Amino acid sequence: MNETAVVIVRGIIAFFSLLIFARLLGKQQISQLTFFDYVLGITIGSIAASLTTELDSRAWVHFVGLVVWTASVLVLQLISEKWRYASKYVDGEPVVVVMNGKIMEDTMKKLRYRAVDLMEQLRDKGVFDLNEVEFAILETNGKLSVLKKPQFQPVTPIHLNIPSIPTGIGTELIYDGKIVKQNLKDLNITEEWLYSQLKAKGIDNVSDVFLATITPNGSFFVDTYMDRLKRITDISDYPGLN
Repeated sequence: MNETAVVIVRGIIAFFSLLIFARLLGKQQISQLTFFDYVLGITIGSIAASLTTELDSRAWVHFVGLVVWTASVLVLQLISEKWRYASKYVDGEPVVVVMNGKIMEDTMKKLRYRAVDLMEQLRDKGVFDLNEVEFAILETNGKLSVLKKPQFQPVTPIHLNIPSIPTGIGTELIYDGKIVKQNLKDLNITEEWLYSQLKAKGIDNVSDVFLATITPNGSFFVDTYMDRLKRITDISDYPGLN
C-alpha cells in the first residue's frame, strides 16, 4: 500500500475515532471551556493528526495514546462531577474582581488579570462606566459576569406593572427552500395555509425562501434569497390560535 492510501486510511480512522471520543466526552469541552480543557482538546487533536501523518510509526501506538487521553479526560470529568474539591482544583472557582463597586486589586494581581482586561470585558458587556458596576465576577471559563447597580439596571415590564405575553421560540417551517413537513404537522399547520401566506407576501415559490419561521403567538417571519424580509403579525392568521 502506497503512502497516499495509508494516509487516507489512517486519516479516516483518526477522524471517526476523534468524532466518537468527542461525542463521548459531551459538550463540556465547548460550553465550559477552561484553559485546561483547551489544552486537553489541542493535545487530543494533535494525537489524532499524528495518527494520520506520521507514517514512520505504527498507527496503533497513536491510537492507544488517543484512547488513553480521552479516557483520562472522561475519568476526570466524572470525578469532578462527584467530588467538588477535584472540580475546584482542576477548573478553579469564580472570583469576584469588583465588589460593591470597588475593584479588588490584590485579587486581580493574584489572577494576573489586568485592569485593561477588566475594562475590555466590561465593554463587551455594554458597560462603559465603572460607576455602573456593583459586582463583577471572573468565571472559570474566563468570561466576566456583571451585575449593575440598581439605578443602572434596565427597566422591565414587571417594574412598570405591564403585563407581558411570552413570544416563545420560533419554529422553522421552510429551511433552505424546502418545507419542514414534520414541523407543519406538529403545529397543525397545512401546506395550503403556508402557501397562502407566502402568496400574500408576493412569494410564488417555496424555493425562493431561505427561511420561514413562526412563533406560538403567531408571528410569521420570512426571508428570501433576495433578502426581502417580510413579517406576518396577524395572530388570527395562525391556525393554532383560531
